Amino acid sequence: MTMTMTKRSLVFVALLLAAMAQLSPAQAAGEAEPLPQHDWSFAGPFGTFDRGALQRGFQVYRQVCSACHGIKRVAFRNLADLGYSAEEIKAIAAEYQVTDGPNDDGEMFQRKATPADRFPSPYANEKAARAANNGAYPPDQSLIVKARHDGANYVRALLLGYGEAPAGMKIQDGMHYNKYFPGHQIAMASPLMEGVVTYQDGTPATQEQMANDVVTFLAWAAEPEAEARKRMGLKVMIFLVPMTIALYLLKRKIWSRVKH
Repeated sequence: MTMTMTKRSLVFVALLLAAMAQLSPAQAAGEAEPLPQHDWSFAGPFGTFDRGALQRGFQVYRQVCSACHGIKRVAFRNLADLGYSAEEIKAIAAEYQVTDGPNDDGEMFQRKATPADRFPSPYANEKAARAANNGAYPPDQSLIVKARHDGANYVRALLLGYGEAPAGMKIQDGMHYNKYFPGHQIAMASPLMEGVVTYQDGTPATQEQMANDVVTFLAWAAEPEAEARKRMGLKVMIFLVPMTIALYLLKRKIWSRVKH
């Protein structure tokens, strides 16, 4: 009896391996298609953020993404990095309401945000967020680019990966097909449509342009200090190179007096 079960197990494993051999590595792992790579201005050790793209991306976030996704780790005053003036930042902050308190009566209250405040979440808590989105929880976008492998390309591909499901694939109720999302079924509908925003600088708001811009903004939101860090790294390297050469020459001079 035991031998028969062992043989059956071996046959099952062999069939399973044979079936997996017919799949691509991504399919076998249940993953989505390989991500298309984009040439980002901020990539690499000397990369910098395009200020125009940052402001356009912030506009896409405010008008499209902020209805469901927060950026709770970003303060309004950080928008100075995007090129906004102090008065513009005050005006933007004043459009939001934040919870403050307690007051003299021990109660929390709502007030207009100031540049020192962080962007408020669109929902009071996770349960409220799920209730408004058919059980799905829209994640905070502050660190989304850092939270995913190849984050910038992943988010861009996700935004552009919506389409019709392949023949024979059944999409569950409330789900949408996305070829770059693991499992290919995602609760979020395609957020970007041609002309959904009108850029203040006159740039045509194509779907790809909006995806590139909002990803640039989210990459900055995940690491606002990136440019300062890169500048500091360059200064350190400029210092270390001559220092290393000087120490090497000093070492040779000292050891030249030692008989071998």
